[in-house]
Amino acid sequence: MCVQDSEQATEGMEDQKESSCDLGNSSFPLESISEDASVSNRRYNPFNHFIPALRSGEWSDIGCRSNMEDTHICITDLAKNFGYNVLGEEAVSFYGVFDGHGGKGAANFVREHLPRVIVEDADFPLELEKVVTRSFLETDAAFAKSCSLESALSSGTTALTAMIFGRSLLVANAGDCRAVLSRRGMAIEMSKDHRPCCDNERMRIESLGGFIDDGYLNGQLAVTRALGDWHMNGLKETTTGMGGPLSAEPELKLLTLTKEDEFLIIGSDGMWDVFRSQNAVDFARRKLQEHNDVKKCCMEIVEEAMKRGATDNLTVVMVCFHSEPPPPMVVQRPKVIRSISAEGLQNLNKFLLEG
Repeated sequence: MCVQDSEQATEGMEDQKESSCDLGNSSFPLESISEDASVSNRRYNPFNHFIPALRSGEWSDIGCRSNMEDTHICITDLAKNFGYNVLGEEAVSFYGVFDGHGGKGAANFVREHLPRVIVEDADFPLELEKVVTRSFLETDAAFAKSCSLESALSSGTTALTAMIFGRSLLVANAGDCRAVLSRRGMAIEMSKDHRPCCDNERMRIESLGGFIDDGYLNGQLAVTRALGDWHMNGLKETTTGMGGPLSAEPELKLLTLTKEDEFLIIGSDGMWDVFRSQNAVDFARRKLQEHNDVKKCCMEIVEEAMKRGATDNLTVVMVCFHSEPPPPMVVQRPKVIRSISAEGLQNLNKFLLEG
């Protein structure tokens, strides 16, 4: 489990690479931070009095595929949605995109079960990092049991969820969906794509006896983390009874929102095939400045992706943190002193005099 706080997440933003296969500064083995520290930071920060004004939208399209295997979810108050009343705690908002493969059974199962598993965890909502990681794994195990009873469900899904609790944003990702935050127009990737070309994932896979063949995990799958896929030999379970190289454990990133944070875009991989992270932020900002309609903005992102030649299912969920549209940004350009040589000046004068 990898968790980074806001200060760590913003370091080196200017040097951030757009490659979806670069895991940047992520370490191996995966790191974690103190749960108590994150909870304390979530409850009170004297230097940050920003309270997000949440509003969300979503849009999806089957694209060029014959079947729609993407699904998504947006829940304003997770506890209230399932009939729970958490006294003295702020509402936890929950958003997710689930990109199925080999069928839609896994994606639908995770969408329906994961939020409830999170809410019913004894440590919800005070220890969200632990709760979310456990819930991903428990939901994956529950799906395995369902598949053993009904083989038609056999399939897999990537999963990316975002939870907003007061000023805290917690993103959990297993797969190649992506979440991107706009901070004063700067794109901050809140997740890393789990693909076989990523060095850290390759190291993890090989340590578990797996391998990469022609860009595929064990020659079978184009992602290295997913829920489901229990029917594929050697990915989740091995002949020795040990866990396989395909992991359902999410990587987590925790960030404290400030007034400079504008919105979060969550998209299935079909969108990121044709949008770079910064390009998506720029496009969304322009559209919000035009009409400030979050759902319409999601629709326009999907439509633009199809114009750009996207061939996969497309799903976009967007969460804005302000009621107003993003402000116009003035790009600060460095002052450059330009000079011309004496010879160049002489030639210029000669040209002007002689016409």
